[in-house]
Amino acid sequence: MNSTKKLIIAGIAAALLPTMAMAAYPTNYGYLVDSSGKVVKDNYGECWRTGYWTPAMANEECDPNLVKKPEPVAEAPAPAPEATPAPAPVAAMPQTVNLSADALFDFNKSTLKPAGKTTLNDLVRDLNATKYDEIQVTGHTDRIGSKAYNQKLSEQRADSVKDYLVSQGVPADKISAKGVGETQPVTKPGECVGRKSPKLIACLQPDRRVEVVVTATKEPAAN
Repeated sequence: MNSTKKLIIAGIAAALLPTMAMAAYPTNYGYLVDSSGKVVKDNYGECWRTGYWTPAMANEECDPNLVKKPEPVAEAPAPAPEATPAPAPVAAMPQTVNLSADALFDFNKSTLKPAGKTTLNDLVRDLNATKYDEIQVTGHTDRIGSKAYNQKLSEQRADSVKDYLVSQGVPADKISAKGVGETQPVTKPGECVGRKSPKLIACLQPDRRVEVVVTATKEPAAN
């Protein structure tokens, strides 16, 4: 499993969270899961259902009321409960997927590597399995180099990710891209010191990332 990717879909973010490994995913699309196979939940502890969800996919963790249990022996069947209107889908908190830039691009480059395309293919598969309203792609760089150069590089990387997602079927009108350069580092001040060197580059790796923030529509949990 690729250790550079971590999923969502909060905060479907370089938070749908630490760096996520976007490798093998479970084939059951009843619930949105992250790269470790855990079901993604919103801030209220409710599981995210995908557009493929049916009651037959219910599990004990997310929908215990829908999991079939042994029926007790009874003299007569209980009367059927009155049907109630199903609640409408509700807007969910944005979820963030953090993708390591080193997994997507060569150092100081903005052209996607083959491995980077594979990582984004996994993301597209998850996006296709859920309902979403919009996607924001944000590029980040480390502090090596000038601020102007890093700003431009972050924009180019964000555009590369956006363009690839669109080429794989993500609606262009639902996705936007921007770069913020080195202005939002993950590393703390004084944590990575010294002149440019392989050691410094490795230390600043968490700062080089692409965040994908997905705002989705979540199906309500069953009562």
